[in-house]
Amino acid sequence: MNSDPLILLHPDDDVAVACRDVLPGEHIQFDQGNFPVQERVRMSHKISLHHMPRHSEVRKYGQVIGFATQDILPGSHVHDHNLEIRPFDRNPVKEGLTARSSWGRHVPMPSFQGYLRPDGRVGTRNYLALISSVNCSAAVTRQVQRAVESPEFRERWPEVDGIICLTHGSGCCQQPGENSERLERVLLGMASHPNIYGSIIIGLGCEGMQIKKLREKLPRGPGQIEPLFLEIQQRGGIRKSAEAALEALDSMLPEANSAQRSTQPASKLVLALQCGGSDANSGITANPAVGVASDLLVRQGGTSVLAETPEIYGAEHLLTARAASTEVADALMRHVHWWEEHARMHGASINNNPTPGNKRGGLSTIYEKSLGAVAKAGQSPLQAVYDYAAPIDQSGLGFMDSPGYDPASMTGMCAGGATLGVFTTGRGSCFGCKPMPVLKVASHSPLYSFMEEDMDVNAGRILDGDIDVEGLGEEIFQSLLDLASGIPSKSEAQGLGDDEFVPWITGPVF
Repeated sequence: MNSDPLILLHPDDDVAVACRDVLPGEHIQFDQGNFPVQERVRMSHKISLHHMPRHSEVRKYGQVIGFATQDILPGSHVHDHNLEIRPFDRNPVKEGLTARSSWGRHVPMPSFQGYLRPDGRVGTRNYLALISSVNCSAAVTRQVQRAVESPEFRERWPEVDGIICLTHGSGCCQQPGENSERLERVLLGMASHPNIYGSIIIGLGCEGMQIKKLREKLPRGPGQIEPLFLEIQQRGGIRKSAEAALEALDSMLPEANSAQRSTQPASKLVLALQCGGSDANSGITANPAVGVASDLLVRQGGTSVLAETPEIYGAEHLLTARAASTEVADALMRHVHWWEEHARMHGASINNNPTPGNKRGGLSTIYEKSLGAVAKAGQSPLQAVYDYAAPIDQSGLGFMDSPGYDPASMTGMCAGGATLGVFTTGRGSCFGCKPMPVLKVASHSPLYSFMEEDMDVNAGRILDGDIDVEGLGEEIFQSLLDLASGIPSKSEAQGLGDDEFVPWITGPVF
């Protein structure tokens, strides 16, 4: 058990992180001197190591997390009451980008048991999907799912993981343009996802997201199962549409059940990187360990994808500094600038994130939160930047533009082709994302113990002194291989994942 009261994350830091509650009057003996504690500092929160004048930069992780709004004495609690964000120059020089070209594939390559699809992609699950093109068909889609659900389903169809139902609240009166294109990419991505053997897309008939357009744009590969497209108004109503969908499922199920897992290289995996309900421990334990696992996958020729543009804000320079090209760096910054303008248009502040729960867990500013979140991306070069829900077609580390809202972010990466996910949390987010299995990583041991039924991995063992970041990252990598091979995650075993399908919708609806 680690008995040190504070952790210093970088020698240039102005603050340390409390490993336990630190009380007024205690004297802390630390590398930077001996000083009295001025006020109670709760576990995971920050304590000042020296005097910081008003307006001075405050550093954690060796990076600026904010600016002091008042003079801060040594031993003081540093949080949102005395810390603010303001613009500052953090763009790296574009010449001489630091991406490492020496990261090569290691042999022998780890493998997993997956479903090889006709187009060469490999699924980690084998679902059939019912997909609503518009909210108006959601009730019918759910009705069909309920009609086939039974306790005996897996006994009868052991190679079929289930019938998932993907419904949403949009698709009707959207204007043409970016908003409509995002939803279109999500629906098409799900219909052709490697974790889905076959799908039925159900629409109403008069909506803006027309079935005909989806059918025309659906990507088609050799041997790919063609989805069934149904329109309620063309079929003659709810009952007839539901009967047609059920008849189609009856023919699909024996075919889907004939699919078999086979040994596949880790290079075929596409990993979605996500954090939610974060605390200050997330950037110290869970996220860096996931970063190690991500790097291990990338070294094998696999793919990892980071997302949530508002939650890399203040840390984007760490990604552009290792972009594979100036074009990739510029693409990332275009998305960052879009979010700055988006916030201004709506009279909002990107610093409204961290949430109240994040702040109770010790995170003060979006800069601090972002610096911890970026750790999930490890040290690999940034090879590609994707629009929301765009096909993930480049191996290595990628970034996908998305909001800082977990269901929408994971929906985008899944629609882009991610076949499994890892989700870190310090406050206790409960999350699943069908058809993509998700491994949950708790950032500290008390959370893991309290919510062990929902957490797969305890990254708090790092704080406890039982394992280092690299060792836990290797364990997470192996757990991801097991997950990809069919071992269910805890959220998956509890049935989570249908209601977390949330396409990102912005812009006017008429």
